[in-house]
Amino acid sequence: MRALPATVLAACGLIATACGGAAGGTSTGAAPGSAPAGQAVQQPQAASSSAAAPGAAAETGTTPAAAKAAAAPLSGKVVVIDPGHNGANYRNPKAVNRKVNVLTQWKPCDTTGTSTDSGYSEAAFTWDVSTRLAKILKSRGAQVKLTRSDNDGVGPCITERAAIGNKAKADAAISVHADGSGPADRGFHVIMPKKINGPVDPVVDDSRELGLAVRAAFRKGTGLPYSTYIGSKALSFRDDLGGLNLSTVPKIFIECGNMRNAAEAAKFRDPAFRQRIALALANGMQHYLQA
Repeated sequence: MRALPATVLAACGLIATACGGAAGGTSTGAAPGSAPAGQAVQQPQAASSSAAAPGAAAETGTTPAAAKAAAAPLSGKVVVIDPGHNGANYRNPKAVNRKVNVLTQWKPCDTTGTSTDSGYSEAAFTWDVSTRLAKILKSRGAQVKLTRSDNDGVGPCITERAAIGNKAKADAAISVHADGSGPADRGFHVIMPKKINGPVDPVVDDSRELGLAVRAAFRKGTGLPYSTYIGSKALSFRDDLGGLNLSTVPKIFIECGNMRNAAEAAKFRDPAFRQRIALALANGMQHYLQA
């Protein structure tokens, strides 16, 4: 999430080669093209038994409505996924550096994000994980909206990203990132909002519950450790992020790990591990939405 200056990146072309790269650890998660995303999670037994044969639902006491609910546990829920940054942000420093009001301060519209030492960009990583996450949540019945439609554009601004979740009246929103700290730093952390006497205040408590659910599922599903360099037990509370300050729906950020740490960078470059990350995030969000 820690940005490299857009003007420097434009000059050196660091992200230019990275954005086109495939999205990236070691994992047991399903690779693209294998089993459907939704099948990576254990489904309630009622769903499979009701489909076994006509009359099976009657024999087990499971109604068709109950079987349908079990197969689509997030039916009726709206989720907004915000893939951090954008692949072409480095090409337009003027637009990216434009200041916007996040209520507690003025900040750049967006940033380029960070990258691994080999040039795999945060924007490419967040886009890949987010699209995988969207597929899993849709397979579970949720209505899903992403804040950007590809990894080839610029923005949107952090204020607009918050507005997209608000307009959708999301039941939960998540902004997906990866950090760019020192090479010895490692681990993931979840960022949650603070009360600022602003629009986010009514959903601060719900956002914390969302964050706790995602933290537990992410740790269990990925095996990555809590951050060694920021927050407490992988929890960080902030009042300087426009995506949180301006949100009227429960929302969190997750820094999936440190892209400057060689071991975590290798994991992030592995498509199977990115699928594992997406599955863990989906499980955490489902736990919150069904609580």
